[in-house]
Amino acid sequence: MIHRLFGKSRPPLPIVVWDEARHRVPLLSTLNANEAEHLGQRAWEFLHHKRITLHPELSGTTFDAAAQMTLAGQACLLTLGWNQAEHNEAFVNVHEIFILPDGFTRDVEEMDEFGIVHRFQDSRAGETSYQGPVVLSFTDLMASGSFNGFNVLIHELAHKLDMGNSMDIDGFPPLPKHITPHTWHRTFSAVWADLIQRTEKGLPTAIDNYAASHPGECFAVGCEYFFAAPRTLADAYPALYDLLCQYFNQTPLARWDKARLS
Repeated sequence: MIHRLFGKSRPPLPIVVWDEARHRVPLLSTLNANEAEHLGQRAWEFLHHKRITLHPELSGTTFDAAAQMTLAGQACLLTLGWNQAEHNEAFVNVHEIFILPDGFTRDVEEMDEFGIVHRFQDSRAGETSYQGPVVLSFTDLMASGSFNGFNVLIHELAHKLDMGNSMDIDGFPPLPKHITPHTWHRTFSAVWADLIQRTEKGLPTAIDNYAASHPGECFAVGCEYFFAAPRTLADAYPALYDLLCQYFNQTPLARWDKARLS
């Protein structure tokens, strides 16, 4: 089932619907007026060009216009600080968002450093591939949008950004000219090394230790915390928070402060 808000022509942004969408999740309700207006237009355009598909088992689920705008708003939050051309390029490999009823599993084969192949079932809240759809669990999508460090939509779209210069997820997306590959690698390597060390010693990690599983996951989890728990990221890894501020051209701590005081 494909839900669309319009046909081939795109009417003006419905302000009432966008206002309702924004107030459903803290990530959007803490935007200032200029950010809200700009993001609303981008979210509306996103829905015009991308497919939002619900699994048949979700046919009775209420996924109204405001819910679709809430999804699109969180998606476009990643590119809010970029110009229109950069925004379009970032999402050129996003064609469809397919929503499943709940989390799902995949059979995985991995070879360790000794050449031994390990087979196991991996539980997932979302997944994507180079030109494939962004697949999300409805349960986890509904749990996203707060300042708690978890956002399955941002996580999977971060993978899409990552694959902007490669078919693989490697934690090295296309970089703006003001960020050198050396700076990016040095900053993420320091975070990666700290996460690995803490995980191996059984110590707690400030961010989800899933970030230690793969460089691409380190980037995706870092993006989740940048938008959905910026204070946690800034306190634990200030250099990474600053780097992502430069990369996304945003400072989400201001929104977090607004949410904390409201």
